[in-house]
Amino acid sequence: MNIQNAPTAAADIPLLRSDEGPIAILTLNRPAARNSLSEALLVVLDEALQAIAKDGGRAYFQHIMTMCSTMMQRIVALPQPVIAAVQGVASAAGCQLVASCDLAVAGTEAGFATPGVDIGLFCSTPMVALSRNIARKHAMQMLFMGDIVPAERAAAMGLVNEVVPAGQERAKAIEWAQMFASKSSHVVGIGKAAFYRQVDMPLAEAYDYASKVMTENMMARDAEEGICAFIEKRDPTWEDR
Repeated sequence: MNIQNAPTAAADIPLLRSDEGPIAILTLNRPAARNSLSEALLVVLDEALQAIAKDGGRAYFQHIMTMCSTMMQRIVALPQPVIAAVQGVASAAGCQLVASCDLAVAGTEAGFATPGVDIGLFCSTPMVALSRNIARKHAMQMLFMGDIVPAERAAAMGLVNEVVPAGQERAKAIEWAQMFASKSSHVVGIGKAAFYRQVDMPLAEAYDYASKVMTENMMARDAEEGICAFIEKRDPTWEDR
């Protein structure tokens, strides 16, 4: 914050405020009184500082929300599959993170919740990922009730792919990751991007888009190698292109 004199400002306003991005500039505007801190000026200066404090809080919260949302979208945009391995309770943004991942493994002791409603802070950003993973009524129930959903129930709802004995979540996730790593990374990347792009399209548009993607995929070197390997009954040697 920068406080300075303003000889050319309107004479009837004791304090001026202007904003330059995240910076608030307060200008004392009583040149005839040499900008002495009168009672009236102290009152408006205090009010201005209180307003700045609220603005700063809002700016910080917006920064955190934007940063979190960007990271969640980065997971979806990543060409490699992302697997969540959940051991404890994934709550609020933690639940959002699980929902944002492509696949999820949960231990029997895991749980999932969006409990913001209980403290007057509805889980609006977790809602975005959650509502794209499970049926609307299931999502609504989690968001409005805030209760912890056990792992088995989360699997039935489609929030996680598989439930394993507690302590085996990481091993199962790595097993899946190794399986994915054995595929053509080029083809997997094509498939992941296409999945997320078509999923919200109207049916005819989705088929049109998917047909174009598959045509391009057929021209890939790894498609040729995969077909040849299948015919020759051997393991393919991927070139990831």
